[in-house]
Amino acid sequence: MIKFKALCIVFMFLLSCSVNAEEQVIVVKKGDAASLLEAIDQANKQNADPLSERIYILIPDGLYDLKTTVLTSITGYNISFVGQSMYFTVIRNAPSIEMGGIDRTATILNTGSGLYMQDLTLQNDLNFYQAGFTGRAVAFQDKGTRSILNHVRLMSYQNTYYTDNAVGQSYLYCSEIHGAVDFICGSGDALFDLCSLVTERRSADGSGYNVIAAPSTSQTPWGYVFLNCDIYNRESDFLYASGWQNTPRCIWVNTCLKTPEKLKEPRFEIEGMYTNKNYFKEYNTRDVNGEDITPKTNVVTFTLEGEENTVETILTKQEAKRYQLNNIFPDWKPRNIVYKLSDKAAKLRKQYL
Repeated sequence: MIKFKALCIVFMFLLSCSVNAEEQVIVVKKGDAASLLEAIDQANKQNADPLSERIYILIPDGLYDLKTTVLTSITGYNISFVGQSMYFTVIRNAPSIEMGGIDRTATILNTGSGLYMQDLTLQNDLNFYQAGFTGRAVAFQDKGTRSILNHVRLMSYQNTYYTDNAVGQSYLYCSEIHGAVDFICGSGDALFDLCSLVTERRSADGSGYNVIAAPSTSQTPWGYVFLNCDIYNRESDFLYASGWQNTPRCIWVNTCLKTPEKLKEPRFEIEGMYTNKNYFKEYNTRDVNGEDITPKTNVVTFTLEGEENTVETILTKQEAKRYQLNNIFPDWKPRNIVYKLSDKAAKLRKQYL
């Protein structure tokens, strides 16, 4: 009888361990930046294998101040960061002005695959207005692929979100990105689904204008695709996009402009067209009342390599139909992953936070 009880105790202990191992949950101490860094280091080591089971880092509301620390790295696979809330779980750094540079300042740098982030803010607080030409301050630099940001807020001014993988795939759902200059930039295919884009003041005195996106598409077919997104304008006028090297592609479908009068002509930056073979398009742009305010035509003429080019930036209805989630990611179902991991996150928060 004693042996039987002992075996039962051992069995229950092993069962308990297997459940915990399967869930792989790390809980960060509230407002403790050191605890957050330790959790990231542990997850990277534990999920170094591409076939690793998903691990969850749970982050309570609070400010996780990394101070001048830059390039906090996620190198593991299938790692989930689950904050308690989008606006009150804040991971922040503040690089010095001298540090400014697109490859040197990131709050978070991802090189792994299968990263999932939910309900948190990444904020790069480099002093943009004093930095001048060194004001490039990245909140999230993504060298990985198949990354998902769900209800994530990215805060900075220049190069806030940087997709840094020529063949990478990224999906942002119901997220919010702030910036002033090329604040969504980089390569690969990225789909922004039901996101909010917030343009901040271009300069301290209010002069100048914003450019939202600067894609550099080279090895993927879609580039940056914005579906059903809102653009909130703080003060400065803005343009949709400018080209950045290679053959930039940037598509806006069903965009709601909160301040349509601040969208400058010709809607895309002409200087970016001079230097690139670009594909900049829009369809069904609306105002806050839902009225279609898309021009019937928006022909832009520019000179490239000594030749005059004329392009139409307005998509037809038939052309716009191509820009659907299943077409852009036929072998990846990121929205299904969002639904699954959101449910999991809710259960884990209820259990641990």
